[in-house]
Amino acid sequence: MSLHKKQEKKITTHVLFEMKKRAEKISMLTAYDYSMARVVDKAGIDVILVGDSASNVMAGHETTLPITLDQMIYHASSVVRGVARALVVVDLPFGSYQGNSKEALVSAIRIMKESGAHAIKLEGGEEVLESIKRILTAGVPVMGHLGLTPQSIYKFGTYAVRATKNQEAEKLIADSKLLEEAGCFAIVLEKIPAKLAQRVAENLHIPVIGIGAGAGVDGQVLVVHDMLGITNEFSPRFLRRYADLFETIQGAVQNYIADVKASNFPNKKEQY
Repeated sequence: MSLHKKQEKKITTHVLFEMKKRAEKISMLTAYDYSMARVVDKAGIDVILVGDSASNVMAGHETTLPITLDQMIYHASSVVRGVARALVVVDLPFGSYQGNSKEALVSAIRIMKESGAHAIKLEGGEEVLESIKRILTAGVPVMGHLGLTPQSIYKFGTYAVRATKNQEAEKLIADSKLLEEAGCFAIVLEKIPAKLAQRVAENLHIPVIGIGAGAGVDGQVLVVHDMLGITNEFSPRFLRRYADLFETIQGAVQNYIADVKASNFPNKKEQY
């Protein structure tokens, strides 16, 4: 009799929809490379976002704008190779979909074909609806993103909380319905009032994932480098640090340096 290793159920867009229906919260983190993706996936995360935040935490840029489509495909390919269970969603970078739905479709197809990812994410509501619809016609799952949209940072001029005024809040609600009706399988709401985010989540059938949007949504997402304390200069109210790896890694490196300088590494057991 052969023994078969039990396979964990893979997360799909349909699984996320079922999770919302039974009020099971969805966990989501970013990852940008094989090693981190493997750790996060084995830990049991539901969704991995290959975010354009790689522009910040991996490349050191001030904003998400400089990262290219080729670079996003590189990061996404690395992540997909490390994942067995999680749904992998990839950000369409700035300039690869705005204002040109044909270019948006080409960008989305390149990500899916060249990285093996499962879905894409893009920022905006009514203004990018044509791009969303065109991408969906190719069978590519789309996750929306409303509220604070970092690719529009120079338009906003600040990373402050969005949709605090009635007019912007009503537009966000209307945009969320448009995204659902267009066929998006989920929406990220970033840095908006908790009551507004809860209202959106309660009025949509698709999952709503929050970052700085309170507890009344269907799931949460954080940048893994922020959550693990690898980046230590970024401390918004919504961020909870679950580790302080900057200090841990720095301490380990300092101990290594000290051992090398003192000729304590390698010892006799660590050489051939």
